[in-house]
Amino acid sequence: MTIAAIAVSGMMIASCSRQVTRVNTDQAIDVSGNWNNTDSRLVAEEMTQTVLGGKWLSTHLEEKQGKRPVVVVGVVKNKSHEHIDAETFVKDVEQSFIKSERVRLVQGGKKREELRAEKADQQDNASVSTMKKFGLENGADYILQGSINSIVDSHKRKKVVYYQVNLELTDIQTNEVVWIGDKKIAKYVKN
Repeated sequence: MTIAAIAVSGMMIASCSRQVTRVNTDQAIDVSGNWNNTDSRLVAEEMTQTVLGGKWLSTHLEEKQGKRPVVVVGVVKNKSHEHIDAETFVKDVEQSFIKSERVRLVQGGKKREELRAEKADQQDNASVSTMKKFGLENGADYILQGSINSIVDSHKRKKVVYYQVNLELTDIQTNEVVWIGDKKIAKYVKN
């Protein structure tokens, strides 16, 4: 009886063992059919190229004698049916902007607040020669904002998940929307 119990325990442990394999982060692996790192990276890269190909950029460069526009990436809201960390997508967009070297990127939101708090702290605790001054930040010319949306169509063990990422670029001075773009992804999942 004891030997049978040990054998059954051994089989249960062997059947429940987990194997983890490291993979390249650029490799597209879609296990669940949900939004994943590949979707985030590819959508960010494609949308960044699209926004940088818009007429607004050549108009800005012409009006500002070739001076690159300053862009801040604002809030991208997750309005999808699943938990998506929109900050990962925002970072992918910011990284694409920096790699392009066609715009200048400034911090926004909580990171900007943290930078200002650090400057405030330096006013009391840093030497005058190394202290960073207030009022010398680069003001953004444009803000990029958007949303990640989804629609799920399912029946029995099949479903199609449709994602749409919408982004808008707005001139901060005039509130004029100078570019609107979207990217759609559809995933067919069969269980």
